[in-house]
Amino acid sequence: MNKFKLLLLTVIALPAFDTFASKGKLLATPGVSQVEGSGGGGIVPWAQLAGYASEDEFSINGFCSRANVTDYSLDVCGAQVNLFNRVELSYAQQNFAVPALDTEIEQAISGVKVRLYGDIVYSDWPQLTLGAQHKSLDDGTVATFVGAEDTSGTDIYLAASKLHLGAVAGYNWFWNITTRYSEANQLGLLGYGGANSSEALLFEASTAIFLTREIAVGIEYRQKSNNLGLGEQDWQDVFVAWVPNKYISITAAYLDLGRIAGAEDQTGWYLSATGYW
Repeated sequence: MNKFKLLLLTVIALPAFDTFASKGKLLATPGVSQVEGSGGGGIVPWAQLAGYASEDEFSINGFCSRANVTDYSLDVCGAQVNLFNRVELSYAQQNFAVPALDTEIEQAISGVKVRLYGDIVYSDWPQLTLGAQHKSLDDGTVATFVGAEDTSGTDIYLAASKLHLGAVAGYNWFWNITTRYSEANQLGLLGYGGANSSEALLFEASTAIFLTREIAVGIEYRQKSNNLGLGEQDWQDVFVAWVPNKYISITAAYLDLGRIAGAEDQTGWYLSATGYW
């Protein structure tokens, strides 16, 4: 939580850097920060790149988030760099607390995302990006114990996003579809692969309505594989994102993560803050 407080202080101070801030995109169009470090929603990476950099700018963003469900909690802090609205680089450090075992699982995630085509607002077809997330556990003891084959792995995904201005009763409507190749168990926090593993293409999606220029409400869905035979289930959330300016965004969500490591009904809340420079 100290990292989370530090980020909040940082993003409050960001308006002091007004002269240097990247401002090339419409408000809220970069999305927010995803729990694996990429720009997007809370649980799904989106096609747009993090930050407000246009094709002749770069941007640096920092974020922290916390998810708290019935039997577990997940703290994440990280950063993203947007290079000329073409390449996104990201890094995130996850800390997964398991009170029942009096232990914590830490995972580092390095990501890259490349814009292949389009813009979510201005092109006729959706923006398309290709991304990868390399994940590595600091200590693979728990993952090995539950039957994971590896303690590190790489996810590859293809994402398409589009924002339709005034499309639903005059409100802006956003949607994203992501297809991911992954052998990760619970984002990789329980390792990669297992007795039931097979090559898996997984479906993810998000959609939102902008009630105002600054406030969006939406839902997300993320398909999960069951490599360990522990009944891993798909994730979903309902979120509200508040983007008052181009320096900060705050997201709150209700989470339904299903079964995690045999523990049923993992529901709870999520809160995230991102600062942009």
